[in-house]
Amino acid sequence: MNKVKVGIIGGAGYTAGELIRLLINHPNVEIGFIQSSSNAGNKITDIHEGLIGECDLTFHDSFDLNEIDVLFLCSAHGDSRKFIEKQSIPDSLKIIDLSTDYRHKATAEGFIYGLPELNYQTIQSAQRIANPGCFATAIQLAILPLAAKGLLTEELHINAITGATGAGVKPSTTGHFPWRNNNISIYKAFDHQHLQEIGESINQLQPSYSHDINFIPVRGDFSRGIFASLYTECNLSIEEANTLYQEYYKDAKFTFVYDKNPDLKQVVNTNKCILHLKKHNNKLLIISMIDNLLKGASGQAVHNLNLMFGLDEVAGLQLKPSAF
Repeated sequence: MNKVKVGIIGGAGYTAGELIRLLINHPNVEIGFIQSSSNAGNKITDIHEGLIGECDLTFHDSFDLNEIDVLFLCSAHGDSRKFIEKQSIPDSLKIIDLSTDYRHKATAEGFIYGLPELNYQTIQSAQRIANPGCFATAIQLAILPLAAKGLLTEELHINAITGATGAGVKPSTTGHFPWRNNNISIYKAFDHQHLQEIGESINQLQPSYSHDINFIPVRGDFSRGIFASLYTECNLSIEEANTLYQEYYKDAKFTFVYDKNPDLKQVVNTNKCILHLKKHNNKLLIISMIDNLLKGASGQAVHNLNLMFGLDEVAGLQLKPSAF
C-alpha cells in the first residue's frame, strides 16, 4: 500500500509539533511539506527541539496541494477559513482542520465534526474534518452514553482544569511561567467557546435536551492534560451506569471506562480518554481525562486520518503514558 502523503499548514505551534511527532513515526504516512511563513528555511528541530535525531525536515512557505493526499490545518483560529478561501483546493484533497473555524453546524460548509466516538461511520467517508476542541472532547466523552439513551434530564455541572499548553505557544500573561507556576485561576466561566460544540453533539443524540450546561474552566499549573469532573441528576444505579458506558464504548479504541479512581498522568502523552463513574445519592459523577494536545488535538486528528484512509485505527498512536 502506498503511503498517505500529508501537508501541514501552520507548523510551528504546539499542536503542529505533536502532529509532526506522530506522523514521522506513523507506518503509513509520508510528510510532503510543513509550512510556516515565519520559519521558512529553518529546520523543524529549530522550533520543535524534542524531535532532534528523529526529523531532518525544514519549514517551507511554498507548497503544492496537488502533491499530497491530506492537508492538516494547524493555523490560528480564523485563519483556516481564510486559507481555504484563498486556495484552489484539489477535489481529491482531504482536509483536517484543527481550528474552531468549521466545528459548528451553521458554519461547517461540508466539514464533518471529527469526534470518532460520535461520528465514526461519517468520518470514514468524509472529505473534510473539523477536529473537536480539547475541553469539548473530554466533556463530550463523559456524557455521550447518557445522551444516546435520552438520560440527560437536568442541568450539567462541569469543572475542568487544563494544562498551560492549551493556551498555545505564543507568550501571554496567564501563560508566563512565573504567573502560571504554583497558581490556578478560573476563566470564561459559563461562557467558554467549546460550549456550542458540546451542546450540538448532545442534541445530535438527544434533540430534546435544553437544560443549562454549567462549565467552569480552570487554568492549571502543569504543562499538559485535562481533568474534568461532571455531575448531573441520574436515576441509574452505579452498576447500570457502568454497564451503559462500557456498552457505548465497547468498540472504541481510545476511550476506556475504568473502575478505579484515576489520575491525570495515566493519559498524558497518549491518545486515551479514561472515564470513571461514581454515584452520590441521585447524582452521577463522571471523571474524564485526556491529554489536551493528543486526544484533544493532534492525536485525534491522526485518528481521523486513519479512519478516512481505511488504516488501522491505532496506527501511529500506540503511545506510552508519562505515569512515572
